Amino acid sequence: MNDDSVRGGSGAMFDAIAHRYDLLNRLLSLGIDQGWRRKTVAALELRSQYRVLDLATGTADLALLLARSCPGVHVVGIDPSRNMLAVGQQKVARASLEDFVTLCEGDAQQLDVPDGSVDGITMAFGIRNVPDRARALGEMARVTRRGGKIAILELSEPHGGLLGPLARFHIRQVVPRLGALLSGASEYRYLQQSIAAFPSPEHFADIMRTSGLHVLRVEPLTFGVCCLYVATPA
Repeated sequence: MNDDSVRGGSGAMFDAIAHRYDLLNRLLSLGIDQGWRRKTVAALELRSQYRVLDLATGTADLALLLARSCPGVHVVGIDPSRNMLAVGQQKVARASLEDFVTLCEGDAQQLDVPDGSVDGITMAFGIRNVPDRARALGEMARVTRRGGKIAILELSEPHGGLLGPLARFHIRQVVPRLGALLSGASEYRYLQQSIAAFPSPEHFADIMRTSGLHVLRVEPLTFGVCCLYVATPA
């Protein structure tokens, strides 16, 4: 991909795979991804009338879980991919949650949201694709009220444990090949490469701290294939 408009991780790249994104997520993660999302929702400790941002909302899987988890929660899902949002909007309509879930195009690096105006933020499998991660994390710290929770879910390459080699094989070989086979899209090679290039959990937690966040915990999930980072504005 030489065109900057379809660079790896861009909204244009995800536009190309939006129609099969949910199916591929279930297959490539063996269905475990929904359990990871539920842990992310639980980390926010939601209450009725809370306002939550779901960044990199994609097809709105996490936004819908947030809205269903606590009556009266209002979720604004933000994503740079119009096609992903279109799929998400159909799912919101089918769930009859239009009054509680709003989806809009936007950039996590520059949120059009007032300071301290949201009660929580989630971001699942998205921070890896942001060019300036520190800037996006700083925006999260800026718009979240004091005491509000920020929960970031991201894939990583496991390096320890008996099952580490098997998990790495799945990420490096199975994910890009099966993804390309089922979707006809080479973008799943980028997925593997971006996971390998993402900082270690310890390093990413340090980036969060220097970006204005107080890290409450870093929780490895499923042998370290994924990590949940929970923080609050410093």
